[in-house]
Amino acid sequence: MAGIAPLSTGVIERIMRGEEVDKPVLQILGTKKITGGETDRLRLLISDGKFINSYSMLATQLNHLHAEGKLSEYTIVRVDKYITSVVNGKDAGKRVLIILELSVLNPGTEVGKKIGTPVSYTEEAAAQSKASANNSNAATKPTATSAAKKADTKPSLYNNNNNNTLNQSLTAGLTHPISSLSPYQNKWVIKARVTAKGPMRTWSNAKGEGKLFSMDLMDESGEIRATAFREQAEKYYDIIEVDRVYYISKCQLKPANKQFTTLKNDYEMTLTGETQIQACEEDDNDIPEIKYDLVPISQLANLEARTSVDTIGICKEVGELQTFTSRTTNKEFKKRELTLVDSSNAAVNLTLWGEDAVNFDGYVQPVILVKGARVTEFNGGKSISMGNGSVMKINPDIPEGHKLRGWFDNGGGEHISNMISTRTGGAGGGYSTEWLTFHEARSRNLGSGDKPDYFQCKAVVHIVKCQNAFYKACPQAECNKKVIDENNGHYRCERCNAVFPNFKYRLLINMSIGDWTSNRWVTCFSEVAEQLLKRSSQEIGDLLENNPPEGEEVLSSINFNSYIFKLRSKVEQFGDMQRNKLTVQSVAPLDYKEYNKYLINNLKELTGINRN
Repeated sequence: MAGIAPLSTGVIERIMRGEEVDKPVLQILGTKKITGGETDRLRLLISDGKFINSYSMLATQLNHLHAEGKLSEYTIVRVDKYITSVVNGKDAGKRVLIILELSVLNPGTEVGKKIGTPVSYTEEAAAQSKASANNSNAATKPTATSAAKKADTKPSLYNNNNNNTLNQSLTAGLTHPISSLSPYQNKWVIKARVTAKGPMRTWSNAKGEGKLFSMDLMDESGEIRATAFREQAEKYYDIIEVDRVYYISKCQLKPANKQFTTLKNDYEMTLTGETQIQACEEDDNDIPEIKYDLVPISQLANLEARTSVDTIGICKEVGELQTFTSRTTNKEFKKRELTLVDSSNAAVNLTLWGEDAVNFDGYVQPVILVKGARVTEFNGGKSISMGNGSVMKINPDIPEGHKLRGWFDNGGGEHISNMISTRTGGAGGGYSTEWLTFHEARSRNLGSGDKPDYFQCKAVVHIVKCQNAFYKACPQAECNKKVIDENNGHYRCERCNAVFPNFKYRLLINMSIGDWTSNRWVTCFSEVAEQLLKRSSQEIGDLLENNPPEGEEVLSSINFNSYIFKLRSKVEQFGDMQRNKLTVQSVAPLDYKEYNKYLINNLKELTGINRN
């Protein structure tokens, strides 16, 4: 038939023996939808003109071809990429062909009929066919039966990647694609790359308590999450490395809990006492590398909260390690915030948790790549946070990392104009807020909505109130509640429900600041006040209580100085009255270069308006 692509006659036998065949041409004689799970699967009846094979599956990413009617009966296709797997159960020993990529060469309507007189493929049918061929051919070749016995004795990994058979080793058997795993078979070995590894966590419920960690695995057929509990968590946590390839077998499979994973697999694995894991020491090029869909930091502001994202940046600033206790679970948590910048001239806060936060050393300003970070939103700003399944790489050896390093070392990041993160962030003031005067803030009625508003201004400190500028607080690091002096050398914290022999001073300073339009009273808490006064809260509180004249002198030392204030504006109820309260979120010395740039831009806008 003119224009009809010839089939790769006899190729099904070679494929089902485990041989790797380059782009075979086959004919589709039928399709059957297998329902169940989150995604339907398609089973194919294929022919090479000599044999028919019904043990063929279409990878789910190709389902759209069937939905579009491109895989109708008699269609001729070229299989560009495939893998094979051996199943258990009632069809134990049968090999399944899983088609990962294909090209349609001739649509079924064009072909119109079955090509050749193919028979159903079995080893017996293949052996008879081979015997007939041998009788008519003087050249002696190994029989199909002997080849089958050899294949059954020492099966190789799919794609012929196992050249060294190891006795009693995972690498001695046939590996299965992740997409073929199900709870209905348990004799399998997968060869997969670890794409993510979560932190070791503790759990406690009515059934007991213990430790656990999860990891995400990937091969060219798909991905799956595996979780280790108790002894298995302790055994494998230090062994598993992100980006390495492992042979894994004898895990329990169960339906995936989609509440805790975004992986496209209906199942997830649990490591058991029988689980075996062995690092792949030979060539692992058949397992895909981890792919990163890197988003510029400037674009993170456009993403919805709870979105998973990959990004890369320079760690420009490192926050202090913070420890706090959850009020609901009473568990202790540790976190640290980093500020990442990139060549999109934007910056974002990245939150690390647990051991990642404790062990991080970013003072050399490394390149940080994060995969699967979670976007969070607070007070109109966006940040990213490492979570379960997120991956962080320091100074990754990728082109994007090297390019970013060169940009930063040559002066990039010195004048970041767009800080997209939480506007109530640290005292460093490295976040973006609109420049407004006090008059403009009042005329816009800022702070009157459900959420607070934020703005920044250049202002002069006029008066600092010395009265009630401090209080005695709970000494616990995570608690700032005012304590009750029991007048016996002990102090009681109602929040912690505990009595302490000591306390800590906290600052609560009210001061009047003004710009060229008006004055406003603002409130400074300890962190900002310490930065302004260049003294610790403990030192200032001690002076104000025990040496008031010297303490007042410290407070008045900032009078008539100009600063850049970033302010939170919110209307609050005080008795029967409403009052717009301004709280200083951060303060910074006046950077004349930056401030002049702001003034020049204003002049340009005014000039443009006047010309019109």
